[in-house]
Amino acid sequence: MISRWRGQPAPLRAVVLLLVVALTCGTVVHLVQLLTSGGNPYPGLPTWLSTYFVSLTVLDPLAALLLERRHRAGVVLTVAVLVTDATADALANYTYDPTAGITTGRIGQAVITCLALGALAAAPAMWRSAPSEHRTA
Repeated sequence: MISRWRGQPAPLRAVVLLLVVALTCGTVVHLVQLLTSGGNPYPGLPTWLSTYFVSLTVLDPLAALLLERRHRAGVVLTVAVLVTDATADALANYTYDPTAGITTGRIGQAVITCLALGALAAAPAMWRSAPSEHRTA
């Protein structure tokens, strides 16, 4: 799956694999929410926040693809998507959800935040390991 990262240190390959899998899972989650919602996947959220979450159906797989292909743009997009997703999830779960205590959404937000922090920590190594230019084969 991450064959283009072959030859890189095993911990870095593991992080890349984790991020690609997480972004792919995110794609599936957002698609399912979109397809099963009857056109309103995030009721109760402001339009701008709902639009952002819907945009993840495109941004998540794009980031996963670019990262898997070892593009520097994939490193940048992966970090940007995960950091903004963690922030948006925090807003949705702590500002717009009146439920007290632990919820599924808040657990998901914690996981996304951990992924975002991991991506931020690994970004310099991923950046150095990705070629500065790509040739098409």
